[in-house]
Amino acid sequence: MLPEMSNKEVDIEKVAERALADKDLLSELLDGLKLKNETIRYNCSKVLNLISEQHGEVLYPEWQYFVDFLGSQNTYWKLSASLIIANLTSVDVEHRFEKIFDKYYQLLDDKSMIAAIYAARSSGKIVRAKPALETEITNRLLNIDETHHEPGRKDLIKAGIIEAFSEYYETAEDKAKIIEFVREQLENDSPKTRRTAKEFLSRL
Repeated sequence: MLPEMSNKEVDIEKVAERALADKDLLSELLDGLKLKNETIRYNCSKVLNLISEQHGEVLYPEWQYFVDFLGSQNTYWKLSASLIIANLTSVDVEHRFEKIFDKYYQLLDDKSMIAAIYAARSSGKIVRAKPALETEITNRLLNIDETHHEPGRKDLIKAGIIEAFSEYYETAEDKAKIIEFVREQLENDSPKTRRTAKEFLSRL
């Protein structure tokens, strides 16, 4: 592993550039996601996330590696994988995401509220990459109250849901249900969610 990966101030972009040209380094970064050292693991995650955003085709062959993380008991692994998989949907020429759709959206009901928020926020990106899944994704998000999370945590997750809706509302099939959901959040107990709802509605 690169010595600088243990440095919180590491230049993520430079490491990503080097990894694109060095398969061994890329492999080390993938292995780094499993390390116990939090700084190294976090830096590896940031580099891989950047690569998945800008050069998804490079990480697409590692698809199953990230999918396996979704079933992990380690929340950090799930968070990294959820973001990277969402990014890789833009290069998913083999329609792999469709095969793991249910597994991915089980994150909304994950034991970790943060995992649910990550999946919710990432949904906008997924819909843009896979518009055919928009209706089903919208329904999953709208049904957040059916999850096991406590009311206060659901309130926070709903902010992430609204952020996702804002990314694809213009092309959404059921705008009325989305608007109804967002308007309901104007009375949400979470200040952040109320603010997010107001911002969404102000752009209509």
